Amino acid sequence: MPTISVFYGIVITMFWKEHGVPHFHALYGEYEASIEIESGAVYSGALPPRVAKLVREWAKIHRRELRENWDLCRKKVPPKRIQPLD
Repeated sequence: MPTISVFYGIVITMFWKEHGVPHFHALYGEYEASIEIESGAVYSGALPPRVAKLVREWAKIHRRELRENWDLCRKKVPPKRIQPLD
């Protein structure tokens, strides 16, 4: 699972063989969630509220890059790194 960004202890990944709605994964300690790219909604798993807010903020800023990475992964091409949240 390629890591595309890391910030505030949150690791953002995207899998190569994903199906369903375009999404990415956020890992924070023992928490893991799948996040829809378009809406920023958690559709699987859970994150602490503060972490979920940071992830949504980051995803909103980088939505275009996330879409591009989703397309790359679907083609089995390594996704590009995305700037962390400052």
